[in-house]
Amino acid sequence: MYGIDQSVIDRVISRRGKLHCFDSYQASRCALVVIDLQNYFMAPGHMAAVASAPAIVDTVNTAAKAMRAAGGTVIWVVTDADNADKQWPSLHSHMLTPHSSARRLADLGKGSEGYKLWPALQVEPQDLHVVKLRYSAFIQGSSNLEQLLRERHIDTIMIAGTATNVCCESTARDGMMLNFHCVMLADANAAADDATQSASLANCLLFFGDVMNVSEMAQRLR
Repeated sequence: MYGIDQSVIDRVISRRGKLHCFDSYQASRCALVVIDLQNYFMAPGHMAAVASAPAIVDTVNTAAKAMRAAGGTVIWVVTDADNADKQWPSLHSHMLTPHSSARRLADLGKGSEGYKLWPALQVEPQDLHVVKLRYSAFIQGSSNLEQLLRERHIDTIMIAGTATNVCCESTARDGMMLNFHCVMLADANAAADDATQSASLANCLLFFGDVMNVSEMAQRLR
C-alpha cells in the first residue's frame, strides 16, 4: 500500500488503532499545499530535476480541482534561491560545490526559467501563492505559510509536490510539530526513485501524519 512495507502499516495500526488518523475532513479547514513544482525541479537538464515529477502533474491537478470543489484552499509553494548563498550558507558553503551553488543561485532565482511553475499545472485565480527560502515552508524565516493558514483557520494540509523526501517531508514534519494535521498524498508526490519515495512516505506515516492517495483525499473531504 502506497509502496510502504506491510510491517510499517502494521506498526501504525498497532499504535493508532487504525491506519488513517481521520475518516473525514472539513474541507473549509483544509489546504492542498503543492510544493516546488517548478521547472528547476522538473525540467530535464536542471541540477535538481526529479525525473518522475512531470508524471504526477495530472494527479496534482485532480487534487486541486477536488479541493476547490469541496470548498478548500489550494496553495502553490515555490522556492526562491536569490541570495541563498548569504541567507543559507550551511547549504551553499558546505553541502554544494562552488559550481553547484552557482547553478542553484542562477537557475532558481526569481525571474529565471527554473523558478517558474511547470506550465501544465492548472492554477486558478483564487489559489494562494507562497515563496519559501528553505526546504521546509514552516521553519522560522522560510515563508509566511503558517500565517496564511492560521488567518484562514486551516488546520489540515494535504501535501503534494517534489521532492517527497526533502521539501515535502520537511514541511510535513514541521507542520505536524506546529499542530497541523499533515497528509502526504502518495500519488501526488515524486522522489528520485521508488525506494526513496517509499521510505519517506513510511516515515511520515509512522511519525508525522497520514499518507493516502488523491482519490482517498477526495472521498474524505466534506
